[in-house]
Amino acid sequence: MTSTLYQQIQELYDASSGLWEQVWGEHMHHGYYGVDGNLKKERRQAQIDLIEELLGWAGVPSDMALCEPYRILDVGCGIGGSTLYLTEKFSSIAQNNLKSDGGVDRVTATGITLSPVQANRAIERAKIAALESNVNFLVADALNMPFPDESFDLVWSLESGEHMPDKIKFLQECCRVLKPGGTLILATWCHRPLGESAGELTDAERKELAEIYRVYALPYVISLPEYEEIVRSLPFTNIRTADWSKAVAPFWDVVIDSALTPSAIWGLLTSGWTTIQAALALSLMSRGYQSGLIRFGLICAVK
Repeated sequence: MTSTLYQQIQELYDASSGLWEQVWGEHMHHGYYGVDGNLKKERRQAQIDLIEELLGWAGVPSDMALCEPYRILDVGCGIGGSTLYLTEKFSSIAQNNLKSDGGVDRVTATGITLSPVQANRAIERAKIAALESNVNFLVADALNMPFPDESFDLVWSLESGEHMPDKIKFLQECCRVLKPGGTLILATWCHRPLGESAGELTDAERKELAEIYRVYALPYVISLPEYEEIVRSLPFTNIRTADWSKAVAPFWDVVIDSALTPSAIWGLLTSGWTTIQAALALSLMSRGYQSGLIRFGLICAVK
């Protein structure tokens, strides 16, 4: 990544992660509110439900996948919410397999982030959960991952692709570190599809996206069909995509409502201008989903 973008992303999450955990918990991603986004549920449960729905949609894990030591990579791990959740879930399934038919007794996970604050907090949370022997967190660039080829059975990227300044290089790296037969699960912010029927982005849409990029330290986003095109150029099979925009769109209004509390407001005021700007832009994301400009794209593929 460019040094300036790297610094912007690091500063954003160094400054905001503590407040996010204090007010909203360990999962720093969208929630799932049913196929049409009509289900009412507690926000943290909605975030857990998103993880479960993604795994179910991708068909991971399977008994076959957990027949030997299993390694997970969480790209853009935040403070370790998804990493620890996946490790506990997969370990429980593996232990049941071990009891029934001699399955795997070891599931390990690695989380990477650009934020030292996030990595350190994730390590602390792993110790609290008694999972420090199963998980590892480190500061690393997703475009140049410090792992050998074919290291992981599952590469999980939940809302980190939008931060990548080179989407092709990012997906090439995800493919490189996957073992043959391993699975990629990617969920990322996108803009609406382009083309003859949809038309190119308007000046107003570009302006709206530029403001989102500025406050959330994003270089740019692309459409889900563009992501699919990149994935199809790589040695992947069983490629599937989905647009879950309706299912996750209510998340932003829920976050806005939860931010209007004395503790959240005080936390924002004391966390610095970078975090305040991100909070002020919550309505931008809400309007982006309402207009159809912002999309929540999913890709699942097998190497």
